[in-house]
Amino acid sequence: MPDTDAMPHTTDVTRNWSGIEQRWALLYRWGPYVLLGTGTVLAAATAAPLGMTRAEVYACGVLVVAALVLQLWWERASRGAGEPTRTSTVYFAVRMAIGFALTWMNPLFAFQVAVNYWDAGRLLPKRLVVPGLLAAAAAVAGSQSGGLPPDGLTGWLVFLGLMAVNLGLLLLFSHLARMEEDRARTQAAAIAALERTNTALQQALDENAALHSQLLVQAREAGVADERRRLAAEIHDTLAQGLTGIIAQLQVAANTPDPVAGRDRLDRALALARESLGEARRSVHNLSPVALADGGLPGALRRTVAEWGERSQVKAEFTVTGTAEPLHDEMAATLLRIAQEALSNTARHARATRTGVTLSYMGDEVTLDIRDDGRGFDPLAVPARTSAGGFGLDGMRARAERVAGSLTVESEPGGGTAVSARVPLVRHDP
Repeated sequence: MPDTDAMPHTTDVTRNWSGIEQRWALLYRWGPYVLLGTGTVLAAATAAPLGMTRAEVYACGVLVVAALVLQLWWERASRGAGEPTRTSTVYFAVRMAIGFALTWMNPLFAFQVAVNYWDAGRLLPKRLVVPGLLAAAAAVAGSQSGGLPPDGLTGWLVFLGLMAVNLGLLLLFSHLARMEEDRARTQAAAIAALERTNTALQQALDENAALHSQLLVQAREAGVADERRRLAAEIHDTLAQGLTGIIAQLQVAANTPDPVAGRDRLDRALALARESLGEARRSVHNLSPVALADGGLPGALRRTVAEWGERSQVKAEFTVTGTAEPLHDEMAATLLRIAQEALSNTARHARATRTGVTLSYMGDEVTLDIRDDGRGFDPLAVPARTSAGGFGLDGMRARAERVAGSLTVESEPGGGTAVSARVPLVRHDP
């Protein structure tokens, strides 16, 4: 994620660097005109005191015009130029020659020569920077010593001393300027890289936001699909099984000549209808099964196994091993639904004479085993669920996996069937 505090700082530094470059650009453009004008005014004012001849005055006038024309030409020729070229070298040499000649005739024209101090590195290749600065230092030193040529040995000594001082200062400041320029260039490159990184990070954030929105949509769609499967399984495990039991009881009652036995079957069908209605209401509200409302999972399984045995006329036993603990509603409901579906499958397909259901509390998991001695089947040859069939093994396995559990089935033709469901032991929240 981009550093939002660093981004404004980066912008400020970039703005400051851009401002410095603009000020240097103004100096490069207007500095030569200002210094040439300053030197011309001062030279004109001191022409008589310094004893300039008429010829020297005229020559200075011609050279000033030549310097002005040269500068106007260079302003047009240098557009877009960023590095020293042969043209920039010639321009520097001609401007230096004009400035030296003007300073020779009037020392105050040294102002015009001073322009060569700050742009020698910009106009000359590296091997010519020092000679260019040496020429400028000579002109300025001549002006400072009283004019060129120096007068006598003392004049020459003063001239050479001033030239050495000027050249040393120029080289020092030129070195510092190059260091500053390199530092500024490195800083500008780092800033540019940081801005590119911030841009890339912002694009990544935008892509992540779009991906997050897409994942939310997919999660919502998956949640809807999962809820549909849950409701379908609930309907199958409650209404469908209840209706199947009611139909079975009514068929027996219709075919029984004994009025007492028929009445008993009708009472059972009525009880199943009421229980199915309660289950339907609870499924709509996503609550626990009716059987879990009183006595917890062991009691619910015990009643379910007993009622199933009476309806199916199959000997059914229920056993609890380990220390029973109150389970989370979702875990308890999952195991109860799996037991109901397994018993329903046994009644419809197994033709069993005995069935055993065992609920085992084992440390951090709970296991539910449903075994029968029926005709069995080949688990690998189970047909796919059709629109007329139930949820069967797939439904039970999906229920177990929904709560991070598992379901295994062991069976073989003629050898009975064993269904085992394992779920984490998640305790009921008080």
